[in-house]
Amino acid sequence: MSELSRSKDPAKIIAFQGELGAYSDLACRMSRPEMTTLPCRTFEDAFAAVRNGDAGLAMIPIENSVAGRVADIHHLLPESGLHIIGEHYQRINHHLLAVKGTKLEDVTEVYSHIHALNQCRDFLKEHDIKPIVAVDTAGSAKDIAQSGDTTKAVIASELAGEIYGLTSLAADIEDAEHNTTRFIVMSKDPVIPHPNAGVPVTSFVFRVRNVPAALYKALGGFATNGVNMTKLESYIVDGSFVAAQFYADVEGHPDNRNLRLALEELEFFTTNVKILGIYPPHPYRFQLRGDEE
Repeated sequence: MSELSRSKDPAKIIAFQGELGAYSDLACRMSRPEMTTLPCRTFEDAFAAVRNGDAGLAMIPIENSVAGRVADIHHLLPESGLHIIGEHYQRINHHLLAVKGTKLEDVTEVYSHIHALNQCRDFLKEHDIKPIVAVDTAGSAKDIAQSGDTTKAVIASELAGEIYGLTSLAADIEDAEHNTTRFIVMSKDPVIPHPNAGVPVTSFVFRVRNVPAALYKALGGFATNGVNMTKLESYIVDGSFVAAQFYADVEGHPDNRNLRLALEELEFFTTNVKILGIYPPHPYRFQLRGDEE
């Protein structure tokens, strides 16, 4: 919590799940460098920090280009009581970190989150290093620093190495060059762009009625009204295998005619439509599409 000494103004604090030096911490510092980062034990704790006024924003990972969506996050978002006001794409550059004086050939075991270990399989196999699953990346870095063991290393961010005084034995050891995590920025109050201020992203959740072709009919309005849907995921809620809840991202503002009509048609075939946020797109979206914007 020592990081909080830099700022006692909650409006200048951004919460994240994990230890200092986690990739979520890095995303906070890259996206909101003027703010102080607040580590939280769970996603629920990060949401609560914003709801209770201990932090102005929360940085939440939602999906990774290699590992897919973050487990449980879609269940938590609708009940968080917060609004999405922005997004951030963070390139994941894994480092092999160890205590000072350690040589790469000395390392026999490496600790990290299971996703980080899986994303560095080729490097670990090449150097015959045994992967050991731990709770998270930054927490593992903290533990290795305290242990002083030169036979053990950790896969984590360069930031974690700086915070815990570890040496980077190898950089960019991830197998996939495109390894990127998408984060959403959440606040207690919505910050909605003007309908004419570019094309925002609108995120929402909905449940389809348990009738034949309900999803097909519900999504038809987006096609006929020329709305681009960039993401659609389903997941089970309340333990039911009969009906699913869906999370979606579309390009457009609900106050503009095309998306307004699409959402009206969606509501006719669904239940519990809830908009989670309307926010500006991150420039990385345009890079993915090859746009010149």
